[in-house]
Amino acid sequence: MHKLWASTLKEFKLLSRDVGGMAILFLMPLALLIVITIIQDSSFKAVNSIKIPILLVDNDGGNVAKTITEGLSNSETFKIIKSASETEAKQQVFSGDYQLAIVIPEKLSEDLEAKVNENVEGILSAFGVAEENTFQKEKKEIKAKEVRLYFDPATQGSFKNQVKNGIDKMISKIETETIYKAFQEQIGEEETPLFETESFISFKEIVPVKNEKEIIPNSAQHNVPAWALFAIFFIIVPLSINMVKEKHQGTFVRLRTQPVSYATVLGGKTLVYLAVCLIQFALMLFVGIYVFPLLGLPTLDVSGRLPLLLVVALFAGLAAIGLGLLIGTIAKTQEQAAPFGSTFVVILAALGGVWVPVFIMPKFMQLISQVSPMNWGLSAFYDVFLRNASIKAIIPEISLLFLFFLATTLIAIFYNEKKQTV
Repeated sequence: MHKLWASTLKEFKLLSRDVGGMAILFLMPLALLIVITIIQDSSFKAVNSIKIPILLVDNDGGNVAKTITEGLSNSETFKIIKSASETEAKQQVFSGDYQLAIVIPEKLSEDLEAKVNENVEGILSAFGVAEENTFQKEKKEIKAKEVRLYFDPATQGSFKNQVKNGIDKMISKIETETIYKAFQEQIGEEETPLFETESFISFKEIVPVKNEKEIIPNSAQHNVPAWALFAIFFIIVPLSINMVKEKHQGTFVRLRTQPVSYATVLGGKTLVYLAVCLIQFALMLFVGIYVFPLLGLPTLDVSGRLPLLLVVALFAGLAAIGLGLLIGTIAKTQEQAAPFGSTFVVILAALGGVWVPVFIMPKFMQLISQVSPMNWGLSAFYDVFLRNASIKAIIPEISLLFLFFLATTLIAIFYNEKKQTV
């Protein structure tokens, strides 16, 4: 234990002497987070070039439901998957299995037809074609319908707006055409505006609810976990560079003359750089909570989530450090460690869904993304931030992150021992 503490103290002193490097390590990720969030908060990103699987619950079975289904199927955006019940579809969407579920209410076609006929009879009565008293006597109240939409809480807001606008136009067109068709069947080719134009069919987004309050994701909840994870993994660059510098300065040679194992040396580095990762994450949360509102951005809500967020950050930091230890062990020069480390982080970020959501990637890239530790970390962050998940729900992701740390660290130790014995 004393050797581990001495190794940790050594790493802390080395790191604290580089004030400029520490400032860059903490301030640059914050600047990146603020810039990206400002850009994404005001931008509208279209996703027209990929088929996104969505769930469809048809409780109507009539002509209107058929028209909606055909319209969605013929679009270049969606792939329709029929679901048996609204409860099942809701569970699958809120658990992140699908991006969207559309629920068509019961008797939509029947009630729409009745409403149209009621409008037509009212118009005919106004022209004296039908008896007004008969129309008023037979008139009954028909409640408006809601086409309910369930979105995965981790879905980008721009995608949600695009979907809602598209479905709204489709439903409005169906309703208008139905009214005109029924009206023309009664009076022939005459054109008249004498019927109700208020929308009869509407849609309502169903969002998760906590303590009777809707959980509405915003750009802060999407960007803070993504770029915090990016900053945490970027720790591999200074870590691997420092390890290479110690090789060239003879530090490792001097350590080998002492009864200190390589595992103990790596343990000291792990503790120090893990503290750096957690401080980075805390600063990211601070910016999201206190700085974002000053810039007109959504406030980051961490109420009730902070313990789980720190758990995810802890295991994500371990995974990043394990990778940094491996690169630093294998690399022979700083020119090898720095470019490879920084480029590899960007690749992991791209595969992990930090740059582009995984669900709009090509199919083979979605499969490859499953092996990215940043994908595991981002998924765990989204589960906590957006899906209100418990510790049980994030165990698979944090377990993968911890196994990744163990695997990379053990490989680094084995490689070093093998190299020293040659």
